[in-house]
Amino acid sequence: MHYTKSQLLTEIEKARHNMQLFYTEEFINYKGRTRDTDEYYTEVVCEWLLQNIERLNEIPTITRKKGYFTATHSGTIKNPNSNRSEELIALKMFQQSHIPGLGKIIDYQTPLKNKAADSVGKIDLLSYDGKTLRILELKKPDTEETMLRCVIEAYTYWKTADKATLIKSFDLPLDTTVKANPFVFVDSNPYNEMTQDRPKLKKLIETLDCKPLYIKKLNGKYIVTED
Repeated sequence: MHYTKSQLLTEIEKARHNMQLFYTEEFINYKGRTRDTDEYYTEVVCEWLLQNIERLNEIPTITRKKGYFTATHSGTIKNPNSNRSEELIALKMFQQSHIPGLGKIIDYQTPLKNKAADSVGKIDLLSYDGKTLRILELKKPDTEETMLRCVIEAYTYWKTADKATLIKSFDLPLDTTVKANPFVFVDSNPYNEMTQDRPKLKKLIETLDCKPLYIKKLNGKYIVTED
């Protein structure tokens, strides 16, 4: 189905009342262009977000009273045949420990919930380079998700996390900067979108300070590349 711009804006208006789950809306992953104005669907969403950027400030911080460190996170792959490929990749990166161009992976599947009823997921990966703690939103190489989804999901987790408690949980310096980054593979769908004419997406990324980081494998090791 091809949507008009007004139809898409109607869907956005319905979703604006729960910005914590905005990234889960189907229209965030719409591909193609509007039937009437020939704009990328994601560009329409980005335009709305840029015009209503204060709505993202409504995403509540959840303070995890137990802290964010999970002692049982040893990096053991219990089921190598699991179809949860993003989790397997995250575990392999944790086992690798140091990712050239990024820093050290210090945790994976970091919980954000304080109680079971909290509507929030887990941070795929945390990395630290001596100055910056990064909340990484990892996507598998064959993901069909849009870069917009990656950006808004990463930013939502950044807004949700209690940064001071997160820093303390991993015994990092109190002046550590915390940033959120989409973490996607070279030649994946979100990566390819960044090579296209999507000025509003790029403006949103700049506004949110949520720069994508690009992964590739070199000699069997994961690295972050500028390509």
